[in-house]
Amino acid sequence: MSGHPVTAWAMLNALGATTGEVLEALHAGRSGLSPAPADTPFETVCGAVLGELPALPEGLAELDFKNNRMIYAALHEMEGALAAARERWGARRIGIAVGSSTAAMDATEAAFGRWRRSGALPAGFDILRRASPEGMLRAVRARSGAEGPAILISTACSSSGKVFGTARRWLDADLVDAVLVGGADTLCQTTLRGFRALSLVGSEAARPFCAERGGINIGEGAAFALVERSGSGPRLLGVGESADAHHMSSPDPEGRGAALAMQRALEAADRSPGDVDHVNAHGTGTRLNDAMEAAAIRQVLGGDSSAAVVSTKAYTGHTLGAAGATEAIFTLDALSSGRIPASLGADPVDPALPIEVAVEPRRERLRLALSNSFAFGGNNVSVLFGAPE
Repeated sequence: MSGHPVTAWAMLNALGATTGEVLEALHAGRSGLSPAPADTPFETVCGAVLGELPALPEGLAELDFKNNRMIYAALHEMEGALAAARERWGARRIGIAVGSSTAAMDATEAAFGRWRRSGALPAGFDILRRASPEGMLRAVRARSGAEGPAILISTACSSSGKVFGTARRWLDADLVDAVLVGGADTLCQTTLRGFRALSLVGSEAARPFCAERGGINIGEGAAFALVERSGSGPRLLGVGESADAHHMSSPDPEGRGAALAMQRALEAADRSPGDVDHVNAHGTGTRLNDAMEAAAIRQVLGGDSSAAVVSTKAYTGHTLGAAGATEAIFTLDALSSGRIPASLGADPVDPALPIEVAVEPRRERLRLALSNSFAFGGNNVSVLFGAPE
């Protein structure tokens, strides 16, 4: 099957504090959505990471806030795999490609609130070191031990899907022998109120692809995977990217950019649409996004496709810059275990959507699966994974 093996992965989000907890809740059909933060001035639910997260080591105290705590907690599970990769390839041959939409905007909001109340920022607060992509990369590098090239991609909701394309290019160019990919984003009022201003946020739990869908829910989390030159695991086969630039915040209703991303992923891997058994859809639960994506999937896979289409955002909320990596891991789990989760809240499926939405969990032997992430400005990515060889 070729491609690059994905040898390890880990995540945390509203479903749980460990990968095992997250997957257990996913396959049990349990949502992790909970009431919005108390300072949210409208009714909605969110995918919040609840409970206390371990603090960062003393030497990184200046980076000790929730986004980096989530990163540290997720990467803790990958210690063994990362140590083995450093031993095998050398730390300088392991790259870092991560995505985020807001990095640590919640920390910036807290600092701004302090400034408004007292006229002074918190002691030692430095926006570039604490609440920026640079700070997030420092945390990932410190926790992983990777010393190769490092990049943070911020393309809104496709951020941590696009990192798989970066990993593939770096490996094919022989810049590195392994790439730690992933993403992290934290709940904050900037995104909650911003999406509300765009009339995209639902007051109740999201119901992607449902005839009664009413909008998205915002979530938070961190997710990481290790892509290596060789090894065992599901395969990263192809990545397709496009930028249709139809509108700043609304998708092209005909789904041309989304379809192009899926087509390019298949072409990059020299695979046939008929071999795709499963699609982890972007599936935000808005009327426009779901209709666009369903049209694009049908256009690419064909009207006779029986590929099981699932959105997992009703479980976790839309984790924005972490969504691509989170849903890629759900796809990798499906390929490894043969378990496809139910598309929670989709029943009754909108009869105008011409796709096979899985409203009940399934067990199937899967060959190929696509993971879609579509962002503001028509910034689209589709990642094609194959089952372990």
